[in-house]
Amino acid sequence: MKLPDILVMLVATMLMAPLASGSATEPVRPNILVILADDLGYGDVGCYNAESKAPTPNLDRLAREGMRFTDAHSPSTVCTPTRYSLLTGQMAFRINYRGVFAGVGGPCLIKENRLTLPGMLRDRGYATALTGKWHVGLTFLDKDGQRITKGGVEGVKLIDCSRAIPDSPIHRGFERFFGTACCPATDFLYAYIDGDRIPVPPTQMLDKSKLPKHPYSYDNRPGMIAPDFDLEDVDMVFLRKSREFLETHVKRSPEKPFFLLHSMHAVHLPSFPAKQFHGITKAGPHGDFIHQLDHTVGELTRTLEKLGVADNTLVIFTSDNGPETTSVVRMRADHQHDGARPWRGMKRDQWEGGHRVPLIARWKGHISPGSTSTQTICLTDVMATCAAITGTKLPENAAEDSVNILPVLLGKDGGKPIREYTLHQTISLALAIRQGSWKYLDHRDSGGNSYGKGALQPFALPDAAPTAPGQLYNLDTDPGERNNLYFKHPDVVRKLKSLLESSKTSGRSAP
Repeated sequence: MKLPDILVMLVATMLMAPLASGSATEPVRPNILVILADDLGYGDVGCYNAESKAPTPNLDRLAREGMRFTDAHSPSTVCTPTRYSLLTGQMAFRINYRGVFAGVGGPCLIKENRLTLPGMLRDRGYATALTGKWHVGLTFLDKDGQRITKGGVEGVKLIDCSRAIPDSPIHRGFERFFGTACCPATDFLYAYIDGDRIPVPPTQMLDKSKLPKHPYSYDNRPGMIAPDFDLEDVDMVFLRKSREFLETHVKRSPEKPFFLLHSMHAVHLPSFPAKQFHGITKAGPHGDFIHQLDHTVGELTRTLEKLGVADNTLVIFTSDNGPETTSVVRMRADHQHDGARPWRGMKRDQWEGGHRVPLIARWKGHISPGSTSTQTICLTDVMATCAAITGTKLPENAAEDSVNILPVLLGKDGGKPIREYTLHQTISLALAIRQGSWKYLDHRDSGGNSYGKGALQPFALPDAAPTAPGQLYNLDTDPGERNNLYFKHPDVVRKLKSLLESSKTSGRSAP
């Protein structure tokens, strides 16, 4: 072998070594695109569910080109805490926040001095941008400069849109933000935020009589709407803004890596797909909305290819929790489509259907195409993984529940569990812990939805240990979580409960 060839091999080895070991030496700095769906279930995606009635060709292609995780989990079973945890690497139960924000709800859950995923990447030289739904809380001010504490429509009416929002995403690590405070088509304030201001204020009440009417349309609250805000066009606006960011950034700063979080409205109810997607599937409005979500993924990845940056971009696609109850119940009945398949439970529930989510990662030349991982991972892990990729050493008071899964992505995990254990939480702050095949729920029932009456009653399952204060399942032998082994394996219950309590006391689950 000639000397120049040997030198080339040595240099290549030196560049790749930090990626494999996760060392603090700065390796390559890939662009990072995270696409976050809303309320998309494990069974909504074709490459996860062969019986899905909503075509998802772009997601299926992404899986063929990258790695599909079959045991990935959202940190919570609802929006706000999951987004907090993704952005900070810390489980939201540690700040004792329960529920989700609506309207002018705030202040921001992320404290000003907390290191965030975008802040960490910005400090490593990345351009950072967020397009879409924020939903981690914002402080809106009235005409006297006082924080608005009233909720609902009354709170929205008090907003002084000439005043800056002091804790917007651009004050938490993102350099650019265009999106909405909460759920775009649901929550009292129907207006876009650009940076830290509302450029086009809401001026009138939402007229619901002009909106589509179908079983998946009844989830938007009465509220104030801006003249430029079309509930059926929200995701197309988000797509256009993300593409504009990518095109402008690559043109002006091609040498600088970017981090873009594209946070969709789809497929949160109400299911209002853009007009060009009406009737595009045989699975009704919600199926059309799933297909529009897939279209968005395709447009974003094609934009990367068009700009010549696809090969140096890590793309992560996932969802913030399981599918909504209404969409699951109605889609099962109307179209024989099960967004939670094959798991028990749905959004808000501690059972797998509430937080086991699709997660696909593609990084050409690094992640083996068409690969599948059965590793148990959590969306909190994105932060530690990006730290490892960029050679960042995380401080002790950051990313307390984030584990570096880069060895998994690179196929260098050796088949050993990457996580010692994984924590789960619900909207009520009910907690659970998973270690290997064992899953312990430190509470009775679902921890979220009520199955005692209403539309969910037909899906209620008998508890094999109805007097037990908690639930224990072996997911290897009982993936449907039907056989509560609480009394049959008290040693496992004690071990997992002790581990859960230790994690609560120590304030972290990451090594």
